[in-house]
Amino acid sequence: MASPKDHLGGREPDPRGATEPSMVRRRWRQARRIMHDEGITSLGARALGPLALRVTEKNATLGVRAADVLAADMAAPRAAAPAGGRGDGPYTVNWVTTPSTGGSGGHTTMFRIIEHLVANGHRCRIYLYDIGGGHASGHEAAMRRSYPAQGCEILDALDGMADADVVFATAWSTAYVAFNDPCAGKRFYFVQDFEPSFYPWGAEATLAENTYRMGFHAVTAGRWLADKLTREYAMPADHFDFGCDIARYEVLPDVRRNGIAFYARRDAARRAYDLGVLAFQIFAAARPDIEIHFYGERVGRLPFPFVDHGLVSVGELNTIYNRCYAGLSLSMTNVSLVPYEMLAAGCVPVVNDAEHNRVVLDNPYVEYAAPTPHALARALIDIVDRPDFESGVPAMVGSVASASWADAGAKVEAVLRRELSG
Repeated sequence: MASPKDHLGGREPDPRGATEPSMVRRRWRQARRIMHDEGITSLGARALGPLALRVTEKNATLGVRAADVLAADMAAPRAAAPAGGRGDGPYTVNWVTTPSTGGSGGHTTMFRIIEHLVANGHRCRIYLYDIGGGHASGHEAAMRRSYPAQGCEILDALDGMADADVVFATAWSTAYVAFNDPCAGKRFYFVQDFEPSFYPWGAEATLAENTYRMGFHAVTAGRWLADKLTREYAMPADHFDFGCDIARYEVLPDVRRNGIAFYARRDAARRAYDLGVLAFQIFAAARPDIEIHFYGERVGRLPFPFVDHGLVSVGELNTIYNRCYAGLSLSMTNVSLVPYEMLAAGCVPVVNDAEHNRVVLDNPYVEYAAPTPHALARALIDIVDRPDFESGVPAMVGSVASASWADAGAKVEAVLRRELSG
């Protein structure tokens, strides 16, 4: 799924409660899907081990099943009227998404919107699309543990979707399934980042970009994406503003600040991990008295002292923010949820200066710096050296106090109502 995809809540362990026969059935079903989609050679390569699995998935699937791309002739889109006709609702909404075992900001945001819709009387179905050949039944337990999926059926997208009033694609690969499936339902696209930029400009970037030409109505996380999709792809688009979970991110009493935090994601190029490390080399040399906290994933040894937290729970992350004057959150495409969470905990976000960050964040307490190691380091040092830092914390926290996920859900619901009522 698309970004603010990057959230740092604790990762759930893989489900272990399945019986051996059920595991065998799932593996057999997965093997049959791989043979059908990629052939017996690919199945054999996958069986050789993790390296072969990674190579095969990287080169054979391109992030989407070839069969789904081949079926998607965008010159001949299917009519997709709402199953119940136009009206004020309640609506049945099919969400096509990828499996997750927790820790995904994109899924977290999506399920917050789903939670709002269900609470307001709408029916939501979750259709999982697993390009690795797995079935939804093998992911359901982990999905339910990690996200508020109560009241939602969890089904498999490749088994076909039932008719609905609305069908939401939620990532570029899922757009092909939403486009191809013959079920009724007006097509929408829940866009949380500009996904073609996740790849070098080649097949994957082009296949991702093509999904913006499928005739869907976009609902985007923040205004920058809506403006971009409308301007560059003539795509109808609405946006919702990010919320902030102020019940979980807050200023803690009696916690002393003496640190700087970094949201470290080496596996997500858009989060510019190496640029951040270079900035911290400069910062550490200038201010060796200030602790440096890395979180998001374990990164190992670096040429300066730091605390390597790895993936942490929400409670642990809030404590880290409370120990820090500032946090570095780099976003080369759409922003993540991180700056809002930092602000709620009284920690100043330092963000690379870019149009997409300024448009979406639109907050006077965010510090912007040119995306160079020296400029980012200087911004962090300036915050640490503020003589009146603590006096500014209440206003910083107050700036996100009204950033409600309920408002975001209501905005999405209003878009559906407007579009379905004509």
